[in-house]
This record gives sequence, structure tokens and C-alpha cells, in this order.
Amino acid sequence: MKLLRLGICALLAFSVLAHGGVEDWARAVFETGAGLLFLYWALRLYLRREPSFFLSPLLFPLAAFLLVVLAQWIFHLTASPYETRVELQLLLADFLTLFLTVQVFRTLEDWKNFVWFVMIFSFGVAIFGILQHLTFNGKLYWFREMRYGGIPFGPYVNRNHFAGFAELTVPIALIPLILGKVRRERLFIVGVFSVVQVGALLLSASRGGIISFGCQLAAIALWMIFRRATGKQVIAGAAVLLVALAMVSWLGVRQILQRFSSMQSLEVSDGKRVSMWRGSWRIFLDHPVVGTGLGTLQTVYPRYETLYDGKVVNHSHNDYLEALAETGALGGLFCASFLVVWLLETRKRLFQPVSAFAVSLQFAAFVGCVGFLVHGFVDFNLHIPANALLFFFMAHLASTEVLATGTPPSSRGPRSRNHGNH
Repeated sequence: MKLLRLGICALLAFSVLAHGGVEDWARAVFETGAGLLFLYWALRLYLRREPSFFLSPLLFPLAAFLLVVLAQWIFHLTASPYETRVELQLLLADFLTLFLTVQVFRTLEDWKNFVWFVMIFSFGVAIFGILQHLTFNGKLYWFREMRYGGIPFGPYVNRNHFAGFAELTVPIALIPLILGKVRRERLFIVGVFSVVQVGALLLSASRGGIISFGCQLAAIALWMIFRRATGKQVIAGAAVLLVALAMVSWLGVRQILQRFSSMQSLEVSDGKRVSMWRGSWRIFLDHPVVGTGLGTLQTVYPRYETLYDGKVVNHSHNDYLEALAETGALGGLFCASFLVVWLLETRKRLFQPVSAFAVSLQFAAFVGCVGFLVHGFVDFNLHIPANALLFFFMAHLASTEVLATGTPPSSRGPRSRNHGNH
């Protein structure tokens, strides 16, 4: 199982570093890698004759959504069979990767290792983003031309998509630190991880990202009030934010203030954004049952254009409206089912934890998903393969039954109260 865990982490890292996995070659590598990992798991299961495999409640609504898209493609219920097939392949790769994640990340120790991987990797991406911000020469990785423009941060062409990545990863270091679940000898390094990642998120100057981060801080504050947090925990959280703000002020606070004061977004105007939302809603009203086909917004939208500016609209900058437009009420139902199941399962884990440390990790994953979902109202991070994959990972971490040992639930004894830290 260790090889599978390494493979899953490698796929995630590759997708992020390959500009979020948005290009055809990057998608092909990710999809091929997911298929090979699944084949390896299936052969291992067959040869070792292992007794069972595990299922997560999250897999069922995701599988149902996958079937809706499959039906769109098979029965030609799509405006572009090619685009729908491309999205179907990516969705299948996501499903397989999530399925494998359910199989190989079972114990608290497994998730500790994954969390350390996420913290170290996201710290590296944040450092890269900050260095790029300070030395930007108009090229990605300082050598690759951006043929279609963009305002990059780190490996992402669009800084809003870096913000989506940061929303998912920042709480993984920040929350255990605030809740006092980090060993004393590791406080400094985890603190550095938190400060740099928060600073990079703010420095990205993504309005949606910063507002979503504000929602995450509100969720953390409510949790601390509910749990009657100590003054030490409040001071720890405030210290991280103050140091991050000091770093951002030193590096580029003027850019952030200018971005907030301007009504004209650097990527798309606010008026254009509202126009795209209205157009997407009209597409849904005209195709209410199964939509126009996953991935077809760019094909269908020109007929609904009301504010033409000469630019191609490939996403509606609202993940929820785009899902309704492309998959209709049926697809929207299964998307909503995914979120409802996720919330119900997460509630169980947060209020019936295996250990205090486990609940800090699961709450961190929950807060990451909350920020990401809030950002989805004004952007399309779920259409960035790397960010969508990381969201599924965090959703699973927040909602899964983390085992204190490797013993399957059906055969293990009473839960052990393991209060370990990072």
C-alpha cells in the first residue's frame, strides 16, 4: 500500500506543478497515472486475495454524477460529444484516484504522513509563488511564454487558482498549530509553514481567495468559541496572522490595496462576471433536465452572450451555475447530494472523534473545503484538475473514519484514545 500512497501523492504534486493540470498533456499524464495505479491495486488485490475493499459514502453521489455524464455522451445528450468525453475521462480519473485514496489512507498514521506531505509541498509552492512575484519576467517558471495571457502565481496561470489551492492547504498547518496539536520541537517549522502559506495567499491578491480565507477564519473562530478555546490558542492564531500580514506588508501591500479598490478585476470585469452568471442560468432554464453536456459551456454560451467583449467564455466563473448549465437538475441533484453526504459524515467525525489530534486534522480539512466551496461562487476552481483532486482528498479526510490502528472496523476492538500530536 505504501507504493500506492506514494503514487497518489506524486499524481497530486505533478498536477499542481503542471500548471494545475489544465493542459491536454498534463491531463493525459494524470489520467494514465490514475489508471495504472488502479490496475496495480486490482492486481495486488487479486494476487494476494485480500478479503475486502472499502467504500466511502462520498463515492456514491460522485459515481451517480459520473453516470449522468456517461449517459450524456452515450445517448448524444450533449452539444459537444468530444468535450463531454474529455471531461468524462478526467472525472473517471478523479473517481479512481479517490477510490484508491479510500483504500490506502485508513489509519491516523497514514493521514499524518499525507498531512506532512501536503504541508511541505504547499510550503514549497508558496515559496515559489512569492519568488515569482518578486522576480516576475512575464513567463511561467521564468522561461515558458504565456500565449493566452494570464496573471500567474506559482505554477498556476491564474492567481485565483493558486488561491483555490492555498485555501485547501493553509488550514492543514494553521489549525493544528492554533489548537495546540503540534509537538513543541515542531512548533517553529509548522509556524513557518503557516505564515508563508497565509502570506502567499494574501500576496496573490485574489479577491475571491482573500474573502474565502476570511470565511475560513470565521469558521475557526466559531469552532474555538464552541470548544471554549484557551487564551494561548487565540494568541497562537493571532500571531500567525500578524506575522503573515507583516510579511505581506513588506513584500507588496500596495498591490493588494489597489486590487481591492479597483472595481475592474484584472481577469474579468464584474459586469462581465454577472453577465456570465445570467447566461449560465438561461442555459439551465433552456436545458433543465440533463443540461447541455459536461464541458460544453464554451460551445453553447455564445448564443446567450449579452455583454460581448471579444473574449472567449469557457467558464461561467461560478462552479454551481456551470454545473447546472452543463448537467441540469439531475447533475445538480447529485452534486448537492455529495455535499449533503459530506456534511453529515463530517459532522459525525468532528463530534465523535477517534482522538483529539484526529479531529484537528479533520477540522482542518473541513475548513479547507469550506473556503474552497465559498470561492466557487465567483470562480471555477473545480474545473482546475489539480484543485478538484485536492478538494476530493480533503473532503474525504474530513468525512472518513480515521482508524487509530490498521485493523478494519469490522474486526477491531474498542477505539483507542490516541491523543498524539504532529
